[in-house]
Amino acid sequence: MPPGGTEPIIRAESVSKSFGNFQALKNVSLEVALGERVVICGPSGSGKSTLIRCINGLERHESGSIVVNGVALDHSPESLKSIKVQIGMVFQQFNLFPHLTVLENLTLGPIRARKMSKTKARDLAMRYLERVHIPEQAEKYPSKLSGGQQQRVAIARSLCMEPKIMLFDEPTSALDPEMISEVLEVMAELAASGMTMISVTHETGFARRVADKMVFMDHGEIVEMAAPEKFFTKPDSQRCRDFLDKILHH
Repeated sequence: MPPGGTEPIIRAESVSKSFGNFQALKNVSLEVALGERVVICGPSGSGKSTLIRCINGLERHESGSIVVNGVALDHSPESLKSIKVQIGMVFQQFNLFPHLTVLENLTLGPIRARKMSKTKARDLAMRYLERVHIPEQAEKYPSKLSGGQQQRVAIARSLCMEPKIMLFDEPTSALDPEMISEVLEVMAELAASGMTMISVTHETGFARRVADKMVFMDHGEIVEMAAPEKFFTKPDSQRCRDFLDKILHH
C-alpha cells in the first residue's frame, strides 16, 4: 500500500496476454501510486511494451484485472474512454501528422476530444511547447524537425490532453545518441513535477535519477522489483544481474 493508505492510481492484478501461441504476459501484477515514477526494463520480447499497452487499453488483456484511477478496464466503450482521458502515451515512433504543423498536431486533440476553443487550445499547446523547450518550432512541419524535437512534440501533444498518468514506450530507442539526452531531460522534468509515470527504457542514468521503483521483466513475468539503489547494486535474481551486466557494460 502506498503511504497514507491511498488506493494506487494503477493496479494490475494477475494480468495475462497471449498473441497466438506466444504468451506475452503471465500473471503480471503491478501497483503504481499517484505521483510514483516506475521504470520497466528487460530483454526484447519480455512483455514490457505489452504490459503498458494493456494498461492503456491498446491491447486487450485476457485474464486478471486492470484498474486505473478507480475505473476497471473491461474494454467497454465507457471504460476505454475514461482511461484514454487519464493516460498519455509516448511511443518509439513519434506518430505526428506530417501534413499538420507542430501547433496543429498539438491542438487537434483538445479541440476534438475536449471541445476546447481554438484560442484556448492554442494557448495550452504553446504552454506545453515551452515546457518541452521548443516553442519556436510551433509553425514548422514535423519533417523539418530533428528526431529529438519530434519526440518532444509527441510528449507535448500527450500533455495537451492533461493526463494524470504518462506512459513511455522506449521513447528514445529510435533516436540518434546525441538526441537522447534532450528527450530524457524533458522526461526528468516531468517526473520532477510529480507526474505519475511508467517508462519502458534501458537508459540506466535516467532510471537511477528519476525512478521510485525499478521493474525487471523477462519471459512475460516480473522477475525483480526494487528501489533503484538496490536494483542496480544488489538485484536478487541471476536473470536481472545478467541483464544489468549486459546493459551497464556494453
